[in-house]
Amino acid sequence: MSPGMQPVEHLQLKHVLQTVCVLEAVVRRSFGPEGGQVLFTRDTGQAMLSRSGTRILTALRLEHPLARMVVDCVWKHSMVTGDGSKTFILLLASLLRMIHTMACKEPNVSHTYNSREAAEAATARCLADELLAFAREELDDLITVGVVPHGFCVLWEDSNAKTQSPAHTNNQCVQKLLSSFFNTRLGHTHCDFISNLTCELLGHWKFKNSPPSLALQFVNDNFPALHTPVSGFPISCSRLIEGQIIHRDFATPCPQTHHQPVKAVVFTRYLQPKLLCAGDVLEVGCGGQVMEKELRKEKSIVEFSAWSERSLECIFANLLHLGVTVLLSAVKQSAAVLALAAQSEMCVVECVSEDELSLFNHLSGTTPVSDCWMIEPVNVATLTFCRPVLLGAHRYVHVAFHDVEERVLVKPCSLVICGPGDGQTDQYACAFQDAIRMLLTTCKPMGMTATASKRTLHSHKSRSLHTDDHSDETTYISPTAHPFQQCVLEPGWVIPAGGTFEFLLNHALLQRGHSYSVSDGTNMGIPAVCQLLAKALLSVPRQIYSHSPRHFLQVQTKILGFIPDHSHTFRLKHKQKHNISLIQGCSTSEFSLEDGKTSMHCCRKADMPSKVFMLDLGLESVSCKYQLLLAVLQCVTSLLRVDMVLCTHTALHTRSRRLANISWEGTEDEAED
Repeated sequence: MSPGMQPVEHLQLKHVLQTVCVLEAVVRRSFGPEGGQVLFTRDTGQAMLSRSGTRILTALRLEHPLARMVVDCVWKHSMVTGDGSKTFILLLASLLRMIHTMACKEPNVSHTYNSREAAEAATARCLADELLAFAREELDDLITVGVVPHGFCVLWEDSNAKTQSPAHTNNQCVQKLLSSFFNTRLGHTHCDFISNLTCELLGHWKFKNSPPSLALQFVNDNFPALHTPVSGFPISCSRLIEGQIIHRDFATPCPQTHHQPVKAVVFTRYLQPKLLCAGDVLEVGCGGQVMEKELRKEKSIVEFSAWSERSLECIFANLLHLGVTVLLSAVKQSAAVLALAAQSEMCVVECVSEDELSLFNHLSGTTPVSDCWMIEPVNVATLTFCRPVLLGAHRYVHVAFHDVEERVLVKPCSLVICGPGDGQTDQYACAFQDAIRMLLTTCKPMGMTATASKRTLHSHKSRSLHTDDHSDETTYISPTAHPFQQCVLEPGWVIPAGGTFEFLLNHALLQRGHSYSVSDGTNMGIPAVCQLLAKALLSVPRQIYSHSPRHFLQVQTKILGFIPDHSHTFRLKHKQKHNISLIQGCSTSEFSLEDGKTSMHCCRKADMPSKVFMLDLGLESVSCKYQLLLAVLQCVTSLLRVDMVLCTHTALHTRSRRLANISWEGTEDEAED
């Protein structure tokens, strides 16, 4: 290598595996419902205690580019689905181990490759490409046939029932899904409280005559404006507040409304015209001609100032005519504007963020003022009230909207998230938004199989569906129907947690592999790919039950016991209107919502007289699991395509630098009683 060239590091398959195993060791102890927290410390004494996989990984000071590449893949996946960052690392490490083992068994030296390492790398890349191709083509079909029938569809229509007691609501499934999520993220101390608060929030932001995904997308997009962090209080003080919280204080005294409607206008520009804008230069010279020119310029400035004051008075006269008493501004207004506002008994709120103004305009049904000379009634919002509110150590502006329930929403509200310190409050807020992302991913169809399966089912309805006289209560599906005809994959499918998804998909992959014959040529074959992915999946439940390997075998046996050796009749029971679930794989299966209590019972005929196995392990999203598998396989393919690393002296902007504002003060969990 010449002196002017940068050092080059040639990567081998074992180097990639070692790098990922280091990340796996970091997140392994915090994985699962029994996982602990990871403590980070700095030289300054600051500390961060967290169970969030994304937060843990992004807080690491990683020097190796492969490690930063993996963390970047995890971060991107988490920003979409909100969940699965620790499972991502576990699956990635397990797949790389399987690939490394299989690559080492292949012939290592041939006429094509001149070294053992090169042959192993080529075999590993081939395996990764085949895994990804197989997942893109057949993974959604396998999940539809082998996993989905053992779960059920969470319906969002009845997710909020505030007027009823928690024991008699219809939102048990959604709350169970959220509770399982918050349990692995924040611990079990407050997971039920946070899940109930999230359901209540989403129930308020439910659009009329719109699918649940629209409300979830709206809350996710506007979450920065919809929540207010408050430090110094326990999380149990978190609550919902009617209307919108604008995170600014009044620049002038707030109005005395006396329970009368308040009218407000949004400005995105300066109300008072400016002679000089930012970047303009006013030159002042000396000499006869220059002095005469400056005198004329000074006269023009005086005339402009007088005209500016008169125009400002006209603007306020128009505002008074429209009955406006609140001015919301995206910029800082001049002292003359504030003086005239105080004189006219108007309050001004300056420097309001773009997100908050956008939400305000959406809820009020108005548009911001583009031309101060053209303020029309369409620009004027009618508010129920506009008053200051003290949250923690800060005072904000609290507004409520008039007649908004009749227009678009049920009842808009803001979320106040409390925490003992800034660090904990920020992590609680991130957990809330990640839960919204998880629900949003759950409500979206999984791949193309959902549409294809539903179309196939409807086209064969006359042959495969047999209904009795009580068609609204019971539907029977012929056991001889095609597997796709038995699985209607709609948005909202969930599966019991605790490794159920991995056990079922492992079985489906092995069955699919047995149905193929090993292909010839350089292709490793569908059976090898299925077996590799199936073994890697079991690393997740093994880690969940790492404290008790015997428990792992017991749960695996029970779950696989639901899968029959031969076909059975599948029954769909409607215990409540619009609550339909499909459970396959056991001779007697039933999912019911009776008296507000949710239970799913699956048992074999031999076990029915003695015991019933209830899956009380929580719930997790099938769509999130599907997206996770695809993201991991894509990451494996990208990692194994890297042959060498070119070291440079240029500072790179890593993901951890972009998340440098992570607070390092405090923990996520409060002390338990």
